[in-house]
Amino acid sequence: MSCDISTGRLAPCKDALAGLRAVYFINKDDMTGVTYDGINTDVIEAVTGTPVAYKFDLRGASTFEQTIQTSKDNGTTVFEQVLNITLTKQDLATHKQVKLLAYGNPTILVRDNNDNIFMMGLKFGCDMTGGSITSGNAMNDLNGYTLTFTAMEPKPANFLEATSDATLATAGFTVTLGA
Repeated sequence: MSCDISTGRLAPCKDALAGLRAVYFINKDDMTGVTYDGINTDVIEAVTGTPVAYKFDLRGASTFEQTIQTSKDNGTTVFEQVLNITLTKQDLATHKQVKLLAYGNPTILVRDNNDNIFMMGLKFGCDMTGGSITSGNAMNDLNGYTLTFTAMEPKPANFLEATSDATLATAGFTVTLGA
């Protein structure tokens, strides 16, 4: 049966880091396809099309979680991918991009503090499903944006072979940094 498990797992070293380093937003229609690694088909090696990856650096309270949802009655399994990000300091340029992200359906690259990069919303894209723009109350409260993006996909978010901006460029992305 093609669903049979194929390997075990030893206890890993205690060197993993939690948290996210950056996200990269890609307009849905700019990426026309992906090439998978020849040996590990859960890893994306390269992309086709002309995808621009708009990089947003992150600090602090941002998370990426994938929830497995299986229905034995319906014979289905899907993976809900949820990204919560906090962008500090309101400004006109970010305000405009947040509005466009709310209207759009991007694919999102999520880079964690271990330099793993995951592709969220590969097949169906991502929707901004919530968030807030806040000025805070006390002087040391958040002045900025909290945004939630959700994708429902048939598979978990793929790893990319890329681990940096330079290797994202090698994989076919044009990485655009903010001002």
